[in-house]
Amino acid sequence: MKSKVIIFGITILLLLFATMGCVTDPAKEKIDNENNKLQKYEYTEQGILKPELAQDIIALTAEELILALSHKDTEKIAGFVHPFKGVRFTPYTYVSVEQDLVCTPEEMKNFFQDRKDYLWGFYDGTGDEIRLTPSAYYEKFIYSQDFINAHAIGYNEVLSSGNMPENQFEVYEQLIVVEYYFSGFNPEYAGLDWQSLRLVFEEYNKEWKLVGIIHNQWTI
Repeated sequence: MKSKVIIFGITILLLLFATMGCVTDPAKEKIDNENNKLQKYEYTEQGILKPELAQDIIALTAEELILALSHKDTEKIAGFVHPFKGVRFTPYTYVSVEQDLVCTPEEMKNFFQDRKDYLWGFYDGTGDEIRLTPSAYYEKFIYSQDFINAHAIGYNEVLSSGNMPENQFEVYEQLIVVEYYFSGFNPEYAGLDWQSLRLVFEEYNKEWKLVGIIHNQWTI
């Protein structure tokens, strides 16, 4: 009899706790989490995080990374690279999943010590192979200008546009793209010597990790 009274009392307490919200329903909790995520992330009609929100999320991380890139601090850079996907290098805006080279965090640490020539893609106009050491590629297709002092910085918005198709928003998932853009250098070229560098981030374990480095410039 006594045990029945205890069980009855526990049942009443559980009902009270459930009414007060102390016992959570896993299904309801999942829905609430999804709703919170939707409230946190606002998207454009194309399904891309809005520029203002993207800037709030990634600006400080991007500042640290572009500084590390300018200093060739590979240990620091490697800490930003996605642990499983690595970072893909794209020399001319159009991202080729099959062709573009991918570097793991460990490989990134030895980036400038690697003296081997790699095929990074093909030069625009001539179609010749881009065969360079990582250091040479860095000078020509990564930090080809002092991008830390760029004329403009864009967050999930395209600041530069050439003849190459744009596909980073299709290739990468739930991404943030930070673009460092120079509008030009020599007035005689009327802006045709513009250049930009894009850093592509994807969210992983509540952190934003580097998955792509895209170089962009005027193409024929």
